[in-house]
Amino acid sequence: MDQTQTSGDEDLFPGCSSVQFSSDHLKRSEPESSCVSMRSDVSMIDPLNFKSGDSRPGISSVHQKRSEQESSCVSMRSDVSMIDPLNFKSEDSRPGIRDLRLEPLSGDLQQNSHQPKDDELQRVKDQHKASMKKKYERLFEGNNLQENDTLLKRIYTQLYIIEGEREGVNEEHEVLQMEKTARTKHSQDTPIDCNDIFKASPKPGCEEKDQIKTVLTKGIAGIGKTVSVQKFILDWAEGKANQDVDFMFVFSFRELNLIQDHQYSLHRLLLDFHPELQDLDSQIYEECKVVFIFDGLDESRITQMFSDAQKFCDVTETSSVGVLMSELIKGELLPSALIWITSRPAAANQIPSEYINRLTEIQGFTEPQKEEYFRKRISDEHQASRIISHIRRARSLHIMCHIPVFCWISSTVLQKLLEEDLSAEIPQTLTEMYIHFLLIQINMRNQKYEERDPEKLLQSNRELIVKLAEVAFKQLIKGNMMFYEEDLIESGIDVTDASLYSGMCTEIFKEESVIHQRKVYSFIHLSVQEFLAAFYVFYCYLTKNKEPLQFLDEHTHNYDPDYRYGKHMSDELCLYDLLMSAIHKAIGSKNGQLDLFLRFLLGVSLESNQRLLQDLLTHTENSSESIRKTTQFIKEKIKDGYGFSTERSINLYLCLLEVKDQTLSREIQEFVKSGKHSEKKLSLAQCSTIAYMLQMSEEPLDELNTMKCNTSDEGKRRLIPAVINCKKALLSGCNLTTQHCEVVSVTLQSISSVLRELDLSNNDLQDSGLKLLSDGLKSPNCQLQILSLAGCNLTGQSCKIVSSALQSSNHALRELDLSNNDLQDSGVELLSDGLKSPNCELQILRLATCNLTGQHCEIVSSALQSSNCVLRELDLSNNDLLDSGVKMLSGGLKSPNCQLQILRLSGCMVTEEGCGYVSSALSSNPSHLRELDLSYNHPGDSGMKLLNHKLEDPNYQLHILNVDHGGEFMITAGLQKYACDLTLDPNTANIRLVLSDENRKITRVLEEQPYPDHPDRFEDIPQVLCKENLTGRCYWEIEWIGHAEISVAYKGITRKGCIDDCWFGFSDKSWSLWCSDEGFAVRHNNNYTDLPADHSSTKRIGVYVDVSAGTLSFYSISDIHTLTHLYTFNTTFTEPLCAGFRVYSSVFLCQIKTQRHACKPFL
Repeated sequence: MDQTQTSGDEDLFPGCSSVQFSSDHLKRSEPESSCVSMRSDVSMIDPLNFKSGDSRPGISSVHQKRSEQESSCVSMRSDVSMIDPLNFKSEDSRPGIRDLRLEPLSGDLQQNSHQPKDDELQRVKDQHKASMKKKYERLFEGNNLQENDTLLKRIYTQLYIIEGEREGVNEEHEVLQMEKTARTKHSQDTPIDCNDIFKASPKPGCEEKDQIKTVLTKGIAGIGKTVSVQKFILDWAEGKANQDVDFMFVFSFRELNLIQDHQYSLHRLLLDFHPELQDLDSQIYEECKVVFIFDGLDESRITQMFSDAQKFCDVTETSSVGVLMSELIKGELLPSALIWITSRPAAANQIPSEYINRLTEIQGFTEPQKEEYFRKRISDEHQASRIISHIRRARSLHIMCHIPVFCWISSTVLQKLLEEDLSAEIPQTLTEMYIHFLLIQINMRNQKYEERDPEKLLQSNRELIVKLAEVAFKQLIKGNMMFYEEDLIESGIDVTDASLYSGMCTEIFKEESVIHQRKVYSFIHLSVQEFLAAFYVFYCYLTKNKEPLQFLDEHTHNYDPDYRYGKHMSDELCLYDLLMSAIHKAIGSKNGQLDLFLRFLLGVSLESNQRLLQDLLTHTENSSESIRKTTQFIKEKIKDGYGFSTERSINLYLCLLEVKDQTLSREIQEFVKSGKHSEKKLSLAQCSTIAYMLQMSEEPLDELNTMKCNTSDEGKRRLIPAVINCKKALLSGCNLTTQHCEVVSVTLQSISSVLRELDLSNNDLQDSGLKLLSDGLKSPNCQLQILSLAGCNLTGQSCKIVSSALQSSNHALRELDLSNNDLQDSGVELLSDGLKSPNCELQILRLATCNLTGQHCEIVSSALQSSNCVLRELDLSNNDLLDSGVKMLSGGLKSPNCQLQILRLSGCMVTEEGCGYVSSALSSNPSHLRELDLSYNHPGDSGMKLLNHKLEDPNYQLHILNVDHGGEFMITAGLQKYACDLTLDPNTANIRLVLSDENRKITRVLEEQPYPDHPDRFEDIPQVLCKENLTGRCYWEIEWIGHAEISVAYKGITRKGCIDDCWFGFSDKSWSLWCSDEGFAVRHNNNYTDLPADHSSTKRIGVYVDVSAGTLSFYSISDIHTLTHLYTFNTTFTEPLCAGFRVYSSVFLCQIKTQRHACKPFL
């Protein structure tokens, strides 16, 4: 919808109709839709007759009414825009503008010569508070009758209000906006209590900011904007909050529209709306703290706001309502006043941003708030629990319950069904829920209706609902959510009986009196109007009423040139054609205003739903074949994805759910499991759609592995929301950001989460990302058991965060991998408190290659001796522990509390002395350790003899001992102990590469080199391989100039041609690091991942491969030879490997001084 058509539906809290203003004077209602119907040739306002004297009713009597006025917004039967756009210009700076003031209205109150006494002022304040309390202390659910009202404080549930706003949602249907928001809530969002709406949120360490003056709060229809305002006022009136405020004045734009063309002073306007102020001097507003609340900006028809025609600061000076509001908001008039404006999203930009100090957004109920609402509203605890459980299982209903008004509809329906029959089949879809809601209202009508003849009663119900549905349809296609008597007459509703319609079905259709009893009509929520509109279309189809259906035929040829519904208009109507026409119409909608209508139309067409509606339909029809063909078309469209936005694809998927077709969900699950998605590159829209489908699937996905997905990094990241419905999520190397950590954290906190294993390795999360993740790890809903954070650029400080999570009584973590992070000894010290905690259940801990020294072993030893430590496996490989570290560690191994079964100390610079310490520890505690890895150390003959004795002795549990690849050269610090001697193979070098420096340097040149033909030579690509094969653990270093691709490839990589199989990183036979002055990126199987540019200035790269473990790591090397981890591939190598390079300038294989062994050349 464009802006002129989206403002609108009434902002209701759980099913509450408008607030009834008690007292005998003016009766005002909550905001209606801004999309009101209009007639271009009629004005409904009788102009106020301003005479020389004050012709208005006396303000001294609170029982007298304001001049009768009526909305100028009536139905328009033309193609003209329904709303004249607001004209927003900058502040008027012309000189002499104050001389342009209009003269005050004759009879307007003038300033008194002195101020009221303190006690008189206090009396008026108290009287005003009492009046506001009386007006706002109750909500009315259903009819505005005394027996149906509810104390606000009894049922009010805190809403999720955040500072700022979500981006990119204002062009979508509001329900889809909400569904997207529900999927992307961020853990870093700090909810704002509505009572703190004017209180600044200073950053930590900063002084508190000045009080905020003007707040704009956004929220979709029914999300709770008006009730938030009501709660804000009530808490103030009851003395619970904001007691520094003297007066609060509330105006709905619906009412202000009716007086937009008339002249008021601010003082005069306040007296008309708040007669209790009559004894106050107009100057008092300057001396008191006041709050102005303008509710429902989206309903505004005021056209003079922010124009430069007038500028003033006197509360007694008259002007139009638009100018009064503008001057208040700009701070020209009563600059000390606080302003709060509410609006639906599409209209929020009508206030220039320079006048807004804070923008907030109401996002509805969070998960706990949903449950809180149902338990408050449903007194039967067992019934409430059953309803909550059902809502959680029905995912489409669960997401909709972020909207408070839908919570009310759901509780109304489910309560009624369970009260009548505990074994009743509970609605599973939106359509079923709304059908039951409609039937409940009809049954309520039947109980009151005097007619006893079943046939007449049936006919009466059908006529009533069909007429209401006709109004819903006709006004929906015009973009109207609020309408007048003329529109009812057009649909055959006798306006004298309009009260009957609203009285009998008030929860569906609402009749309200705005100023002085003028009637305005609407449905309680946009979704109810869309449901009834869909019902009307289906009813017209059954009754062969073709005229209304012409609307669906417009422009469908633009989206499917082979299809024209119009060709059937003279023939027998076909349900399939009707549904196809509606699909094309909805697809063609730019902002999805027909999305929900389409879902309801498909849902109503379902035979089971026709049976529910059989008393309202003339007959039912066998629709199974038409729906089968329609769903097949939908599934093909979603799979194809061509020309579809993510939102349209998702809505088509939701259409499938409305007809209870889960086959596509199952197909998608099989598709993701099978790995077939690697054959065709997935678009971003397809990834978003797949993620949404996986979230909504009834069955959780066993494993989501983004590395298997043939898509971009952004595509992989778009799959992340699906983890909420996955048991195992492998998100390694997706280039995740802080925002994605928030999504994962929110997932872990969700009661719906089934996630048990999470791999976030090789993402630049840093400590800040882990901090966000920790909120999820500590959540009582978190059931995560396995977590990998290897290679996430964490420091020792992150261990404090992990330790805190391990000490939480809620965590279920059993396995944690922190390898390839620069934790150092200080990090392990912080971690130890978590390991010793009685709440810690961690059994497997991996700390390989974390820059640890022997000093940390004393800390680990202390943890192993703790009676609370339940570690079964510990990996400290590739840390320079030395014998001294092993000595300290053995103290823990000796402890009877130590239950360690697997210990990995591979590549830790351990000699025969260290082996003696381990042997001694085994002698003291022979019952637990079963596997010991001391490979890539130097145990010597005596060390091996000691350990082999323990292996052979049946009194010890040790069954596996690995001391392979030992030797004195392994007593070298860092990865250099694995240094290997590599040389370039001239027989593989492309003819535009020159080898030099004993085949250790490659330079790219323009001239072709006279190399002899060789089957191993790269024919068209500037690449070269090394002679030697890579076995065991190997490490080498390279310096590069310009651009280069540093790779490891299978020896069998294709050499001929310029196809993907030849290029390093473009197939499944090679892995590479792209190096340039702009930064680094890794590539495998044509999946490309950018790396952080923090180390792009380095020109030296270290490469480490562990063939048997299937790991390949890249490191940047500083001038002082400090290694920083860039990325690690985890795979299974199935063919002989060798190093390779793609060269754009030059690459040089560095000599490593401590190099002790050579790799074997390929034969």
